[in-house]
Amino acid sequence: MLIVRGDIGLFDRRTVAIVGARNASGAAIRFARTLAHDLGEAGWLVVSGLARGIDTAAHAGSIATGTAAVIAGGIDVVYPPENAALQEAIADRGLLVAEQPPGIEPRARHFPYRNRIIAGIAAGTVVVEAAPKSGSLITARLAAEFGREVMAVPGSPLDPRAQGCNLLIREGATLIQSAADIAEALSPIAGVAARPSEAFAPVPPPAEADEPARAMLAGLLGPVPLPVDELIRQSGVPAAMVQMVLLEFELAGRLDRHAGGRVSLIAS
Repeated sequence: MLIVRGDIGLFDRRTVAIVGARNASGAAIRFARTLAHDLGEAGWLVVSGLARGIDTAAHAGSIATGTAAVIAGGIDVVYPPENAALQEAIADRGLLVAEQPPGIEPRARHFPYRNRIIAGIAAGTVVVEAAPKSGSLITARLAAEFGREVMAVPGSPLDPRAQGCNLLIREGATLIQSAADIAEALSPIAGVAARPSEAFAPVPPPAEADEPARAMLAGLLGPVPLPVDELIRQSGVPAAMVQMVLLEFELAGRLDRHAGGRVSLIAS
């Protein structure tokens, strides 16, 4: 179940997600803000995760036309603290979305759920500057798994902060240089607006994994790649919960994915 605060009617608009690095460059932040502004002026709803960096720029750029923020904690919990005024402005002029109950402080395990929602409610996801291990790339992968469009803004091959976006483009993501590029990429599906309750063709989220399940999966994993199917069989943990724990590990920088549906733990 999703909890919302603000104008739910905004979800009748064409929706696009803008995500990216928390420690983004000044140029990327300016570009994300301009991109979000231009999309908002063209009638799009811009959705992001209210994190530092690119997320904040995307919301700030589209606040005047309406923006949606999916937050990792409860609907009444401010995070990050420096975005308190922006979060309140979004509640007043846009839309806040949360899956966690009110009063719940965001924890690392909550962010995969938030990313899944962002990827699911938008017709496409644009990544603006991301390192190879950025959580934004996981959001992009989720979008692709949900059948959504994946787009990325190219950057200098000499800048590590752009390597993730350049990798996405090399793997088939649409190259984005303007709001017009996004409108063109999404034109076949942009007319289909989906409210959150309609956007989740993916299965509903499983119950949160408990610590014994996390510990068991971490114990079964190691530096040698293991097929996910084998991990599910050995652990006896439900498949959906295994996938969620793997996503948590990946966001924490503890997991590598390999060809053939195999995964391994990164040595700490």
